[in-house]
Amino acid sequence: MKHLPRLAGRRLQRLLKTFPAVLMTGPRQCGKSTLTKHALEGWDFVDLERPSDLALLRADLEGFLSVHAGKLVFDEAQRAPELFPALRHRIDNGKGKGRYVLLGSASPSLMRSVSESLSGRVGMMELTTLRAQELYGTPYLKDRWFWGGYPPVLSLRNASARGLWLDAYVSTFLERDLPALGLNLSTTRLRTLWTMLTHVHGQLLNVSDLARSLSVSSHTVNADLDVLEGAFMIRRLQPYFANVQKRLTKSPKLYIRDSGLLHFLAGLRNSRELTTWPKRGHSFEGLVVEELCAMADDHLVRPEVFFWRTQAGAEVDLLIRNGNQVLPIEIKLGSSIDPRSLAGLKQCMKDLELKRGWVVNTAAEHRMLAPGIEQVPWRMIEAGEVALF
Repeated sequence: MKHLPRLAGRRLQRLLKTFPAVLMTGPRQCGKSTLTKHALEGWDFVDLERPSDLALLRADLEGFLSVHAGKLVFDEAQRAPELFPALRHRIDNGKGKGRYVLLGSASPSLMRSVSESLSGRVGMMELTTLRAQELYGTPYLKDRWFWGGYPPVLSLRNASARGLWLDAYVSTFLERDLPALGLNLSTTRLRTLWTMLTHVHGQLLNVSDLARSLSVSSHTVNADLDVLEGAFMIRRLQPYFANVQKRLTKSPKLYIRDSGLLHFLAGLRNSRELTTWPKRGHSFEGLVVEELCAMADDHLVRPEVFFWRTQAGAEVDLLIRNGNQVLPIEIKLGSSIDPRSLAGLKQCMKDLELKRGWVVNTAAEHRMLAPGIEQVPWRMIEAGEVALF
């Protein structure tokens, strides 16, 4: 696969103009190093997963930073927690924005080190796997839904090789990455839980049911979910609460963030199987949710994302809040819309006093379905032809 420009590159450049340092997190193999190397030509890279680089840094950290006064990228920064207080000293005793970039998979130690040592000095951003919009106009777009967005997967040519890569990715994450982050968990239990989550993808999360199935406590399951979420493997979408006189659902909805991992863990091995998979609609919903959340991160300042559901069953799949603005979005696989399927969206807009809402589906035409309600075809989102606000 040739290098594809990443939309997050623009956010990286904006943050470098604002902060002395930038922290870019995201799942392993999503393209953090590749993006940074293309966006920051002439910068020096230190890969802390490479023993020689880590040893060089630890031999004389202060001396290394004094020689390299800026334009430094530290890959897998969580492997050297002593780096963060040293960087704070260099930042506080120097001048200029955009001097350091830290890359890493999220971990308790990484986020704790940043909050303790670099608070107010670092801009933070998340890189997802390749988005549909980034693949628009390329041959890879047709594979994005089933195979997900990990660049190494899409660069492989056949289903067998892609399946082997995903299997190795899951095993490496469980058996090497988690222990390297200092997390001593049962890999068998976590893999079983991860597989079980494919059955509740796009649905309300019932931790008690999962705990009973695994014969462990709800506390243990919640701790495991925290690990998976912190490593960008899952998303727990929280319900939206407002001051309205309705009983609203309090449980989050759960999504496996990369659609390729979702399908692989669910036992699907080629794209033909997706056409008859009972959870095909939920899979599409998760694909759209991740794309729109990434779009919000790209263009908005501290966007918040939720879903909305009353205990009576009225539901909207995604709400994106930008300050005081809220956009409710219903996601439907298919091109036709039953007017009755708009009832939840209309109820949400009425209760929250919203003037506009979206229905994202696979129709070809962008049009109004009802007052304030737009039909937004998925292809327009892939092409980057719509704006959230």
